[in-house]
Amino acid sequence: MKPSAALNEKRLDIRQAVARFRATNPRVFGSALHGLDFDGGDLDLLVDPLPGTTLFDLGGLQLELEELLGVPVDLLTPGDLPAKFRAEVLAEALPV
Repeated sequence: MKPSAALNEKRLDIRQAVARFRATNPRVFGSALHGLDFDGGDLDLLVDPLPGTTLFDLGGLQLELEELLGVPVDLLTPGDLPAKFRAEVLAEALPV
């Protein structure tokens, strides 16, 4: 399945999972956003961690999203993005 198709089918479930793992503002970027994704590709998602969010929370969220969607998920926070790409990615990312 294409990551964009999985995203479109499970938007509400993604938002609910993000909230359960102490994060907010899920956004899609990358190939799925631009319609360039393919079967077997990954889904690039950004989230904003809430105060107290741990790496275990983010890792758990990534695993849950991969199980839910059936596609690999590259889950990042804005701080994870390389500085030279950060502004561009944040400007283009769209809410889930």
